[in-house]
Amino acid sequence: MAHLSPELLAVLRCPVTGSSLVQEGEELVSSAKDASGRQLHYRIDEGIPVLLPPAMQEAAQPATDNSPNTTATDA
Repeated sequence: MAHLSPELLAVLRCPVTGSSLVQEGEELVSSAKDASGRQLHYRIDEGIPVLLPPAMQEAAQPATDNSPNTTATDA
């Protein structure tokens, strides 16, 4: 489990609420709730906080398509 330094946690903020973040295991949790009353969670990938708003998090997941690259190139 990656532990973020206290110095880094002191400057990181939730991109939605602007509140401070607390590390809970492999994710960061906002210290304030959003407009709909939810506490927001952000993953930590290989020690790097991924601070994307919830609507963007699914779009940022790595692609799992194993099909070959079909981009055409000029010869």
